Amino acid sequence: MSKFKGKTVIVTGGANGIGKGISELFAAKGANVVIADINEKKGRELEDSLKEKGYSSLFVKTDVKEEMEVSRLMAKAYETYGSIDTLINNAGISKFYSFFDMTIEMWDEIINTNLRSVFLCSREAAKTMQTGSSIINISSTRAQMSESNTEAYSASKGGILAITHALARTLSAKGIRVNCISPGWIETEDYEGLREIDHKQHLSNRVGKPGDIARTCLFLADPENDFITGENITIDGGMTKKMIYKT
Repeated sequence: MSKFKGKTVIVTGGANGIGKGISELFAAKGANVVIADINEKKGRELEDSLKEKGYSSLFVKTDVKEEMEVSRLMAKAYETYGSIDTLINNAGISKFYSFFDMTIEMWDEIINTNLRSVFLCSREAAKTMQTGSSIINISSTRAQMSESNTEAYSASKGGILAITHALARTLSAKGIRVNCISPGWIETEDYEGLREIDHKQHLSNRVGKPGDIARTCLFLADPENDFITGENITIDGGMTKKMIYKT
């Protein structure tokens, strides 16, 4: 029997991309998967797809930057399944603006969606989580390296790294582990359309897939790995370890 059988896993941004891959893997492992996403159409489709396969799933439409909606999400998950065992803070938006043209509204949308959501979801979930539970935050390699005009996105992902170790310290008293994953290039749309150079620039010789992140979430959520907390795992095919010189 899978160690996740009957466990409740909430995946924010769980209807698309990396989040969808995470939702599908945990469902296949027997977990009760709560899909939280602002996209109702995609969320309902995934919920139905998982149920058709005999898996346990629940979609809750959620704008993760809104406190009341996050509270409702956690209450619905707990009411339906009786526990919250793993929270995966995956929801986020990738928007890049010219630094000099970026407005406060643009900045706030990114920071609130990507970073405030981690605070809100973690706070509300931790209220009912028991010893042995786990929170996994999805950051990015852009928390540690940048391209131009990525200030808000990079700041939000850097904040996720920082709040991870802060939460690990705070929630240790409740026996809740908190870890972080920093994905690199994870192709969620047209993997077959990638060029050879896209793959070869990675030390792994390939671009990442959602499953690469999903399997890491499975590892971090495993209660046997209870000596890992406050950690960030970079999953990027070795890209951040490359030393690049133009010749």
